[in-house]
Amino acid sequence: MKRPFRLWLAGIAAVLLLGAGGLVWVVSTRLPSDEEVAVRISEAFEKRFGVGLKVGGAHWALLPAPVLVLSNVATDQPRPITLRRITLQFKLGELLRRVVALDEAEIESLVLPRESFRAFRGKEPKPKEAGNIVALPSPWTLAPVPLEKLRWRDVVWIDRRDIALAYDGEISFDANWRPRQARLERAGASPPARLRLDRAAAGQDRWRTRIDVGGGTWNGVTLLETLPEDRLRVSAELEPRQIDLEGLVQAFGRRTAVVGKVSGFSTLVAEAGDLGGLIRGMRSRTTFSVRPATLTGLDLAKTVLTAGTERSGTTPLDELTGTLETQGTEDGIVLRYTNLKARSGVLTASGNLRFFNRKLDGELAVDIVDGVVGMPLKIGGTASDPQISLTGGALAGAAVGTAVLPGVGTAIGARVGQQVEKLFGAETPTKKAAPAPRKPGVTPAR
Repeated sequence: MKRPFRLWLAGIAAVLLLGAGGLVWVVSTRLPSDEEVAVRISEAFEKRFGVGLKVGGAHWALLPAPVLVLSNVATDQPRPITLRRITLQFKLGELLRRVVALDEAEIESLVLPRESFRAFRGKEPKPKEAGNIVALPSPWTLAPVPLEKLRWRDVVWIDRRDIALAYDGEISFDANWRPRQARLERAGASPPARLRLDRAAAGQDRWRTRIDVGGGTWNGVTLLETLPEDRLRVSAELEPRQIDLEGLVQAFGRRTAVVGKVSGFSTLVAEAGDLGGLIRGMRSRTTFSVRPATLTGLDLAKTVLTAGTERSGTTPLDELTGTLETQGTEDGIVLRYTNLKARSGVLTASGNLRFFNRKLDGELAVDIVDGVVGMPLKIGGTASDPQISLTGGALAGAAVGTAVLPGVGTAIGARVGQQVEKLFGAETPTKKAAPAPRKPGVTPAR
């Protein structure tokens, strides 16, 4: 394997090995107090990341087995990253040969507010840094497998909406920081929401991927490649099967306007020079089918027949299909639904939708069986308060069409009105300019 990718999980390793560096310093100089160990680790962390670190307590021991325990750790930030406890268990035989190797690292109750975590963006070690994550005193070195196993419990991520989600998991490592096995799951989710990776074979950067979520599966294969100029590429092909949409989104503190079980095919890809960039730049494409499906909080037939003035209710569908593309950005994930097609015994519909930062933007064309054909609808609002309506031009066209020929004429008029509106770029009615204020003492002419 190429040297530029010796530290596949360098971001996590940096924090863990800073603790290891503290213990190495202990062994290579003298036997200091626990307080001195805490100070040393705080100084090393601030020097590496430019962010202060407060260590409430530190305890180390060489016998019967080398161990370092840090407790009540917090970054010096307006909203700190906090860690209740981290335990590092070292291999005594390796330490006697001046080699740093950990049997296990265990993290308990780590809280990661998004805005605080962003302060470390761009500071994570790059692949080309290889073994230079921690400056070890000569002649100390890292073992080929510096860490055998990493476990974590109650690691909480707090997103931009202040939604806190807890995760448990573990990773067993091969050489060069390649996961041999990994497990990540949403703590307390029912049904389980869990990701598992199993390396196909030693020396191959290929992992069998199994995801259990929403009572269904999302299984496939994940690949890792080292590209020129120290860049990495992660890709995956996965097949969602009979995943309950409501259970899926509820596991991550969200709600859905579509109820049903989804199946399809997904591809994921990301390229970057570091682990953080891979996560932020992930792109995916999923072709999906939901059979049957229900739109909650919206009666499409009622919306069309009342020209958007009434829409409350539900819309049972025999099938909902389409393509979902996601793109990571600095400000969140953009979701684009294209080629949406829905059908039932009452109606058929087609359209597109964009979803970003909870805001909706899209269009639908709805056909009512034995009635209105191709009525255009505008989708707006937010995920919690979606708005379905006709634009101003479409609404005016519908009124004309109704007067000329009710039913089919209504839809034709709405479509014509919508296209004329787009042609002249008037998506929203323009407001008349307010009259200029009168000058004092001036009487308007009669």
